[in-house]
Amino acid sequence: MRRIAIVGSGAIGCYYGARLVAAGMDVRFLARSGYLALREKGLGVKSPDGDLQLGSVQAFRSVEDIGPVDLVVLAWKTTSNGSCREVISPLLHEETVILALQNGLGTTEFLAETFGGDRIYGGLCFVCINRLGPNRINHIAQGLVTIGDFNGADPERLEQLVSLFRNAQIPCRAVEDLPTAQWVKLIWNVSFNGLCITEGGVTTEQLLASAEGESRVRKIMGEVIDGATALGMDIPASIIDEQIVSTREMGSYRPSSLIDYLEGREVELQAIWAEPLGRAESAGARLPAWNQLLADLRTRLAERV
Repeated sequence: MRRIAIVGSGAIGCYYGARLVAAGMDVRFLARSGYLALREKGLGVKSPDGDLQLGSVQAFRSVEDIGPVDLVVLAWKTTSNGSCREVISPLLHEETVILALQNGLGTTEFLAETFGGDRIYGGLCFVCINRLGPNRINHIAQGLVTIGDFNGADPERLEQLVSLFRNAQIPCRAVEDLPTAQWVKLIWNVSFNGLCITEGGVTTEQLLASAEGESRVRKIMGEVIDGATALGMDIPASIIDEQIVSTREMGSYRPSSLIDYLEGREVELQAIWAEPLGRAESAGARLPAWNQLLADLRTRLAERV
């Protein structure tokens, strides 16, 4: 995979893209609002694992200027997925692999329908990062990427993807069951991304500071596990304690959906909350706390308009 395109040069795209560039890989960033800053000033990452300062990066305004690549890393929010066909098609050749680094459900199925399932892989990022500017990323903690293949994708290429990230000093491992891995990530995203918004724009630390806040987090986490169980997945309840502990270690962290909400951007309501909830309820799960959280989120978003 000699040539890589990063589609979505936000926090996720810039952070992992920078790591790949620092490892000597040919990485091309599709950048619109941050194009000039990336092109003229490079890309900086502040990180406890060691700061990075790339004096220049390959930033482009259009996919036509990038041309066909071997790997497309889809790192924008799911709210932009309606443009996937238009944006990704010019980047493809017959063997191009597409890796979606996105939260929620629905993307891998959508990409498979659009471009063919044999080239689609899903990635989950367990990382605390914020974008401080168009070319400045603050990496706070963690960084693991887990990658799974969509039905029909080549498992050998999965190992190549894992090696690609590891060679860039990015913790990475393959998962055999991508849908279950996606639901494990949802346990955190549904609860913390949602409640940090509905509780008035609080950080994860503030949310867990009270017994009531922690109780609400645990209740919703439990319902996400119940939803996964209804769909035939086996996720142990002990993961709730594990995620609470790891979240406390993050300190005063603002989840990505909270930042989108506070800065007036579209929140990934469908992919993170509505789509998974709908699938679980169709399988027979009863999830009142999750339903209430979704209703509260819709109220908050409506009030913002």
